[in-house]
Amino acid sequence: MEKHKTLSLGTYLGYGIGSVGTGIFSTVPGLLLLSFMVRYLQVPAVIAGMVILIPRLWDVITDPFAGTLSDRTRSRWGARRPWMLAGSLTLPVAFALLFRVSHQTGMAAAWYLMFIYILCTTFYTIYQVPYVAMPAEMTEDYYERTTIMSWRIAFLTIGILVGGAAAPEIISAGGGGREGYALMGLVIGAVLFAVLIGSFFGTKRVPRVESVPVAASFREQFRAAVGNRPFIILFGAYIIQVLGIGAMLAGVDFFTSTILKDPGQTSILFVFLVGPALVTMPLWVRVGRRFGKLTGYIICTVLFTIGGFCLMLANPEQLWVIYGIVLLMGAGYAGTQLFPFSMLPDTISADTLRTGLRRAGAYTGIWTAADKAGFAVGPAIFAAILAVTGFIETEGGVLIEQPASALLGVRLGFALLPATLMGLSLLILRHYKLDEKTNAALGLGEKKPGA
Repeated sequence: MEKHKTLSLGTYLGYGIGSVGTGIFSTVPGLLLLSFMVRYLQVPAVIAGMVILIPRLWDVITDPFAGTLSDRTRSRWGARRPWMLAGSLTLPVAFALLFRVSHQTGMAAAWYLMFIYILCTTFYTIYQVPYVAMPAEMTEDYYERTTIMSWRIAFLTIGILVGGAAAPEIISAGGGGREGYALMGLVIGAVLFAVLIGSFFGTKRVPRVESVPVAASFREQFRAAVGNRPFIILFGAYIIQVLGIGAMLAGVDFFTSTILKDPGQTSILFVFLVGPALVTMPLWVRVGRRFGKLTGYIICTVLFTIGGFCLMLANPEQLWVIYGIVLLMGAGYAGTQLFPFSMLPDTISADTLRTGLRRAGAYTGIWTAADKAGFAVGPAIFAAILAVTGFIETEGGVLIEQPASALLGVRLGFALLPATLMGLSLLILRHYKLDEKTNAALGLGEKKPGA
């Protein structure tokens, strides 16, 4: 059956640019906040892990609520865009304050950062949950959702690269230390505002969905999500993967500083991990169309898993080998972002056609809540590994000789843990059955005339 593109290039661009912002925010705190606290503010590793974990667990409450609220919203801007506007105006300000710590150290700094980070995650929720819910309502075409996601992941990659590669460079340009972090917060905050508000205006002509009933309560919607077998399987596999990716992101700076003895490698490794998405995305789109989204997802997960196990044993004196391994993981990482987010709208639309209820926001709220919790728990696990293995915290970014047990802990958290969790997710993905034929049987194979 021939598939036809129903959305314009302007729609793809207008929607996709918002992912530059989501990529930046999902990356910079995960990459730099733990290191900022432990290495510059004398916050013990366990406390620093909790500072990251608690605001993200707060999302478990706010994300489903935000999703349900956007489902119920009726406005001339649609259900999702008013909340995107609100997040665009608030998140950049809170982000700039997150890295502006003037003199506090230890527990005083930890309390300050926890409060500001809770504000950040709340404002991010206001924007992200409605934003991620949009693709389930933009088209009913099974394959076009993959196209939408490929644009989104391409922009997401740009955002991750800006956050992961540019942020450390801005810190260095600002003289390092607290002043450098404060400058980075201001610059990245300004970029956040530009791309988030740009997506609000860029989605002005996104197709409006036909009004359908909304479930009566969040509890009812939560029960529906639990009873949606394809959603639960996809959800479980993805969240396990997020735990590993979160741990790996938190460990990049520690790996380059203690194992490679060169903090300057942080930006390089980050580019090698995320950059391949810009090159491999068209390949993964073709793989998804030719062999199915699930098959593509499994292939990418296997690539990341193999790379993680190899990285655990890599010799720090052979940088070219490490670069090659990280590039392989980056190719897999691209698909582990593309495929689950293009499969999520399929599970949501299947529910809508079965029940007649519009619950994209509720499903997305549950998904993003667990997604953010995973990206918080991952760094917390990494921080716990550092604490157990005797990692010594410092102030001002001073590099000291760490005990051998701490160096092993960095390798375990940065490489072995992510690879193991990725491997475990494959056991869950084996049970996912919502493919193209199932979608066609439900009426999701192509866009309905007049929709």
